Amino acid sequence: MTGTHSGEWDALWTNVDLATLDGAAGYGEIPDGALAIRGGRIAWVGRRRDLPAGWAARTVEDGRGDWLLPGLIDCHTHVLYAGNRSDEFEDRLRGVSYEAIARRGGGIVATVRATRAATEDELLAASLPRVASLLAEGVTTLEIKSGYGLALEAEAKMLRAARRIGASLPVGVRTTFLGAHALPPEFAGRPDDYVDAVCREMLPALAAEGLVDAVDAFCENIGFTVAQTERVFRAADALGLPVKLHAEQLSDQGGAALVARHRGLSADHLEHLGADGIAAMAAAGTVAVLLPGAFYFLRETRLPPVQALRDAGVPIAVATDCNPGTSPLASLLAAMNMACTLFRLTPLEAIRGTTLSAARALGIAGDAGSLAPGKWADLALWDIARPADLAYGIGLNPCRAVVNRGIRREPRLAAGTRTAQ
Repeated sequence: MTGTHSGEWDALWTNVDLATLDGAAGYGEIPDGALAIRGGRIAWVGRRRDLPAGWAARTVEDGRGDWLLPGLIDCHTHVLYAGNRSDEFEDRLRGVSYEAIARRGGGIVATVRATRAATEDELLAASLPRVASLLAEGVTTLEIKSGYGLALEAEAKMLRAARRIGASLPVGVRTTFLGAHALPPEFAGRPDDYVDAVCREMLPALAAEGLVDAVDAFCENIGFTVAQTERVFRAADALGLPVKLHAEQLSDQGGAALVARHRGLSADHLEHLGADGIAAMAAAGTVAVLLPGAFYFLRETRLPPVQALRDAGVPIAVATDCNPGTSPLASLLAAMNMACTLFRLTPLEAIRGTTLSAARALGIAGDAGSLAPGKWADLALWDIARPADLAYGIGLNPCRAVVNRGIRREPRLAAGTRTAQ
């Protein structure tokens, strides 16, 4: 039994089995539990029989014996974009590599062209259905990256649209500035000049507008060098913004060690991560974000070093990487299953990876990711036999109700709000 009771609660959930994820190991199971909400935060968690004497609640919710878990967190997405890249999917199936497509002007730059041409309203309208699909599966917090504008006003347009998603749909949105995603055509052959623009013009202006929660970069042989990425990180440090990194996806560039040196929130992808990067991440507390959708969609064969990450005590998160070119995946439940089947995570690791570890990857573990008094009342109710079922089923959605900051919403109702925008 945890929490306090003083005055009337806004809501009390009873007749639920709780998986609190609150602890160093295990699901934190509380059979026949209860959870109270006040002011948008969790006020009390425990066994129903241990409810404090004299409790009172404006609303009592009957969970019908279902499982109540923390709301899911998708901590790495590029869900906001315009355009379509199914032609590249066909090309890759014919044997054309991702690198070759990028070097001929496809890949990220193709989405940049479409995103630059779209208005803010058009970007929002195109992205809301993808976001709604995630929300229908119990997602209550979502990271949204920019990086398809690659110019000040186009990046600002993306970040403003991302903020509007949080205002339009029942989801918490964390925005990440990914200006160092690719080299825009107007800077062809001048990557250092573009990094100057990112550091000296774009990032300060966007941060001043309050549009940036974190800063990311693509450190790769087809992206930016370690030296260029470090310049971006230093600019973020100067503004007091946390950093994260697309690292070691296609080769080992030393990006994971770099982001760890800057006490970064996360290093993401990591198929080519080496021992030095793992040690640096462990020392810094940097989260390893695994993105099985991209691994699957690109038909990669090199697995991220999951056991070495476990052995080093590096927290492991799982995300969709929802994007138009390498992971057109708008299902965090499917990503959890892929993480288990492709990367050999356990269901417990996959569930912790989309709750508490994902919260750490966004820097919000004090407010989200587990069922504990004082944290946001972000919850998802599941019609399942046991928590592992969330990572077991494929194409199934057993989510029965979602609570965002204490307000209950039916998953399909949340999805349906996209039509009203």
